[in-house]
Amino acid sequence: MQEFKSFSKRLESLTLDKFDDFALELAQFQAHHNPIYAAYLKARKIQPTSIRRVEDIPFLPIQFFKNSLVYCGNPDSVAQVYSSSGTTGAITSKHLLWSEEFYLNHAQRLFEEAYGPLPNFHVLALLPGYLERPGSSLVAMASHFIKESKSEVSGFYLYNQQDLLQTLAELSQGSRKVLLLGVTFALLNLAESKEPFRSFPNLIVMETGGMKGRRKEMVRAEVHEQLCSFFQVDSIHSEYGMTELLSQSYSKGNGKYLLPVCMRALLRDLNDPFSLASRSQGGINLIDLANFHSCAFVETQDIGKWDEEGFLEVLGRIDHSELRGCNLLVQ
Repeated sequence: MQEFKSFSKRLESLTLDKFDDFALELAQFQAHHNPIYAAYLKARKIQPTSIRRVEDIPFLPIQFFKNSLVYCGNPDSVAQVYSSSGTTGAITSKHLLWSEEFYLNHAQRLFEEAYGPLPNFHVLALLPGYLERPGSSLVAMASHFIKESKSEVSGFYLYNQQDLLQTLAELSQGSRKVLLLGVTFALLNLAESKEPFRSFPNLIVMETGGMKGRRKEMVRAEVHEQLCSFFQVDSIHSEYGMTELLSQSYSKGNGKYLLPVCMRALLRDLNDPFSLASRSQGGINLIDLANFHSCAFVETQDIGKWDEEGFLEVLGRIDHSELRGCNLLVQ
């Protein structure tokens, strides 16, 4: 669709004061061009013309990405399909993508807004479980970061812990920042290594969340304490993303996320999913304006709250919801 290119250009220069107008325009666009979202609105007896404020926008339950093709226009024209990790026997989500180049450039822009240019980093990706299956958006993003870092040292690691620790020891002598991006269970396995770790100030340890059935679930504070102790850092950074969204938000410590300008979270009442929460805690509804080709309004199965400084804390999964690869940690 020609509209996709127009939306992508507008997203690059988006400012906070333009968010509401963009979101409302996308709601109308997707109500007419996304068959699944249109059917959902019809089932709820909602007329698109009644959507006049961001708070009026209906959110599509994330489960629709498991059993439907959530896409605007012709699904046969997609350039890439990303799939979630899921657990054994689980039905995985699929996100049909209009342009992988757009996704990778967008992911890079969001990371660099939070941390600075990628060429300032060595990027070491510890992502077993994700590397072992096709269609992971996280692996695609990490691969792009590795390439854009323009470092001969950057790369993927699977289960070769000794090689990774040796690389980190060598990099500790340099002035360039090091991003160790890892799935949580693999970082914990590394932290249980018998090898001593040489700390250095330019190291950023970032967990993506997820035990993937490899370890027992742990509260976030316990995970971060163990990782901080081994890597000798003051805080553990986190990336909050999912297959169904094209944008990521980052936490620089304590699991508190600052959402980028293209995202907004609205908390819903846990007992009434069609109503917004009257308190600062509830189910997380996410608007991701980068999802202009699929559905920008997603009702997740995560619980969150706002802290006093306006950061979003992701507290865990709603009871009885299916465990997912990218967000298994609870407070």
